[in-house]
Amino acid sequence: MRTSKAPLRLALLALLACPLPVLAQKYPEKSIRLVVGFSTGAPYILALLISDKLRESLGQSVVPDFRAGAGGNIASELVAKAPPDGYTLLLTASTIAISPSLFPKLGYDTFRDFAPITLLATVPTVIVVHPSVPAKNLEELVKLAKAHPGKLNFGSGGFGTSNHLGSELFKTLTKINIVHVPYKGASIALTAMLSGEVDMVTSTVPATIPLVNSGRIRALAVLAPERVATLPKVPTGAEAGMPELVVISWYGLVAPAGVKRDIIEHLNAEVAKVMNAPETRSKLAQVELDAATSTPAEFAKFVRAEYEKWGRVIKEANIRVQQ
Repeated sequence: MRTSKAPLRLALLALLACPLPVLAQKYPEKSIRLVVGFSTGAPYILALLISDKLRESLGQSVVPDFRAGAGGNIASELVAKAPPDGYTLLLTASTIAISPSLFPKLGYDTFRDFAPITLLATVPTVIVVHPSVPAKNLEELVKLAKAHPGKLNFGSGGFGTSNHLGSELFKTLTKINIVHVPYKGASIALTAMLSGEVDMVTSTVPATIPLVNSGRIRALAVLAPERVATLPKVPTGAEAGMPELVVISWYGLVAPAGVKRDIIEHLNAEVAKVMNAPETRSKLAQVELDAATSTPAEFAKFVRAEYEKWGRVIKEANIRVQQ
C-alpha cells in the first residue's frame, strides 16, 4: 500500500517555517553595559574581573559603568528602568535586599523590577573590639554589656549600613543595650575604634585582618557558617551559641525584569564558568572574596530571605533613614 508523501513534506515545511530559539546564536550582538553601584572595594574588583572574562566568552565588550551613590540605589534605579534586552546588567550588593525596608520611596522595586541571574561572591564579617574591652569572646562581651547597660558602644559606617545592621542583629539576639555611634564610612568607624572612641565594630573580615594580626584590635567571632582560613582561631557565632548570628556581605548579578529567560540562562551559564574557574577563585581569595554561583531561582530565593531577615532587624531596632 502506497501512502502519499505530501503530508510529510507539508509538516517539514511548517517546522522549518517556525522560528527556532536563536538566543545563543544572536546574543549578544553588541556591547553589554555593566552598571555598578559602588566604585571601590569588592564591587570594583568584581566588575573589572567579570567584564574582562565575559568579553572573552561572549565575544562582545562588557563595559563597567560605575554609578556610585545612595548606597547603590542610583545604579539600581537606572537598571530597573533600562530596556529589558539583556544589554544592561546590574552588579548589585546586599543593599538591594536591605534598602526596601529602609527607604519608603525607592525608585525601584527589588522583586518586581529585576530578573535575578546569579550570586557572584560573598564576604564574611567579624565582631571586633578595642583591646581595652575586657572580653575575650562573645559570651564575655554579652555578660559585660548586661552588667553595664548603655555603657558600651559600637561604631558603624552609618545608619542602615550592613555593619550597622550586623551589630543590631547581635543586640537583638542577646537583648543587650549598647549604643550606636554612626560614622560616614566603615573604614572611619574602624579608625575610631583604634583610637578608643568606640568599643566594638562589626566589619568585613578583609578590613580587619591586618589590625587583628598586629594586635591593635581583638576579633571575638566570625559571623559566618564556618570559620575563615584567614582567622582560623576565631570561632563562629554558632560556636558561641548563636547560630542565627550570620552576617554575610554579598554581590550578585541581575537584569531588568522582562529579559528573556534564555538570555538569563545563557548569562548564568557563562558567569558560572567565570566564577568557578580556579584562576578566578584564586584572584578573589587574594582579596578575601569567596567566589559563588547559583541558579537564577536560587538567587531569587536568597535575596528574598535576606530581605525578610534584615527587614525584621530594621523593624525591631526601629531604624529610620532620611531620604
